[in-house]
Amino acid sequence: MGSLVKEETSSLMREFLEKCGGYAVVDGGFATELQRHGADINDPLWSAKCLITSPHLVTKVHLDYLESGANIILTASYQATIQGFVAKGLSVEEAEGLLRRSVEITCEAREIFYNRCTKGSWDFDHAGKASRRPVLVAASVGSYGAYLADGSEYSGNYGDNVSKETLKDFHRRRVQILTKSGADLIAFETIPNKLEAEAYVDLLEEKDIDIPAWFSFTSNDGVTVPHGESVIECAKVADSCKKVVAIGINCTAPRYIHGLITSLRQVTCKPIIVYPNSGEVYDGLTKKWIKSEGESEEDFVSYVSRWRDEGASLFGGCCRTTPNTIRGIVKVLSGESPAASKLKI
Repeated sequence: MGSLVKEETSSLMREFLEKCGGYAVVDGGFATELQRHGADINDPLWSAKCLITSPHLVTKVHLDYLESGANIILTASYQATIQGFVAKGLSVEEAEGLLRRSVEITCEAREIFYNRCTKGSWDFDHAGKASRRPVLVAASVGSYGAYLADGSEYSGNYGDNVSKETLKDFHRRRVQILTKSGADLIAFETIPNKLEAEAYVDLLEEKDIDIPAWFSFTSNDGVTVPHGESVIECAKVADSCKKVVAIGINCTAPRYIHGLITSLRQVTCKPIIVYPNSGEVYDGLTKKWIKSEGESEEDFVSYVSRWRDEGASLFGGCCRTTPNTIRGIVKVLSGESPAASKLKI
């Protein structure tokens, strides 16, 4: 029976991609949009603060991305940890409730979107038949460094005292709760080192964590993760786990994505997911975004067809990307020219 479950888990993403027509679109930057709608997220909890202060804005951002064409929407739980909520004065029970609520809000947004859909706004498959667009809810799990909020999520340097067991103990309860909250899969995002990937694999093998997942690494140079291990070695760790249904890259400059897809293809046959930043670079110490010369959000969208041709199957945006970015990606994947996808900033 166990092997059957694993087989069903491994086929989830491929079956989903088939329903989407071969390619799927992930949503874009979340914190950027919350701020655009007036949220104050200058806080160690970052976007997870809105689960407490303004959940209606979380719903609004999810709906914006669904209406832009996204097939996968991520929960506002990237920086939502039991330890982080407790540090803000909440009880463990309240913290666990907010984790569950992050998934519930996302699932509710999906239902609102479906209820809004009229026959005229439904998608059409290649045979011309109307169909409801497939949408998955992915429960976002940020790295240990994201909880620390000290810039270490961008370096992967957690210190000599942090072992794999430390990381497993830190993430375990959070992942257990998200697993049972109604999400379709877990998104382990912005993984900055090999050790944390190994900790996630161990957790996924535990008997009370039965859910598919994707692993998404980050890179500052197109070759290694921030801590220094090669992306290829990290991807091998992810590929070894049968519950991992996609492997990819996020929170990385668009110019590195093509080469990284090539590297991933060397070690995995699983679907590849890419959702880079807009092209700007985040300084974890000053907590400011720095513009990158020669790379814009328009360039980002123009790269999508190359990423697809190189072998990626799932495309979206990370920091500083917007619903306009997602609309542009949808247009490219649907066959419109990149010129038709030029973004309005």
